Amino acid sequence: MACTCEIIGLACVVALILSVSAKAPYQMRMFFIFFGAGAIVMLCVPFMMLRPRDYRNALVPSWCFRQLCRLMGITMEVRGLENVRAGHGSVVIMNHQSALDLCVLSYLWPVIGRGTVVAKKEILYLPFFGFGAWLWGTLYINRSRKTDSINSLQKEAKAIQERNCKLLLFPEGTRNSKDTLLPFKKGSFHIALQSKCPIQPVVISKYAFMDDEKKTFRPGHALIQILPEVSTEKYEKDDMQQLIDNCRSIMQTEYTKLSKEGLALSSKKQS
Repeated sequence: MACTCEIIGLACVVALILSVSAKAPYQMRMFFIFFGAGAIVMLCVPFMMLRPRDYRNALVPSWCFRQLCRLMGITMEVRGLENVRAGHGSVVIMNHQSALDLCVLSYLWPVIGRGTVVAKKEILYLPFFGFGAWLWGTLYINRSRKTDSINSLQKEAKAIQERNCKLLLFPEGTRNSKDTLLPFKKGSFHIALQSKCPIQPVVISKYAFMDDEKKTFRPGHALIQILPEVSTEKYEKDDMQQLIDNCRSIMQTEYTKLSKEGLALSSKKQS
């Protein structure tokens, strides 16, 4: 136990140093995000095992990870809480930028409802974090085996109907930090149409304070906007592309607007 406390204390000191030093290497900051997430989950796993596969298991790790991000000078703001409907399930679609999206999830988890994240199976094998994420209900899919993925997602569609789950997905399918969102894949929309549940778009402003290509990572601020639900009632399977285009258009418009505001706020924070 004493050893664990020493590790946490050391982690806090390193995070403080990173927040002060804007020129700290990109690799060091990214390593610390992964190391910090793993350490936090490692401490929580024994308690999470008391109620496996329960979304509430992520509440304490989420709080800890938000504090870790703050120590590194990274803050986020959630808007649009009035658009969250706890009385029914939904498919929550988000734009995907980098590993820092873990921070976004830590801000969303306490407010979005009975959340479940869909992630690639490789995440399961990350030390501590993969198992911890499984304990709070993350659905791992094998993207190389389409049949397995479809079967898993069909189970989640049923969970949306029966338990009012909020299924969180990244419809772009891969990381993208450009000004334009990538084309959306159909998996999220298959689930929404199959379960006849609404789609809840969530848009995260561009991380103006970091650049994966240039390997720069400074303190900064990001905005998370929860948009009104998009009803799927009038859509059938043959209309899926229309639904996809509609959701992407809504999110692209908001992404462009939010990113401009986020850039101004991050610039102010760095000055």
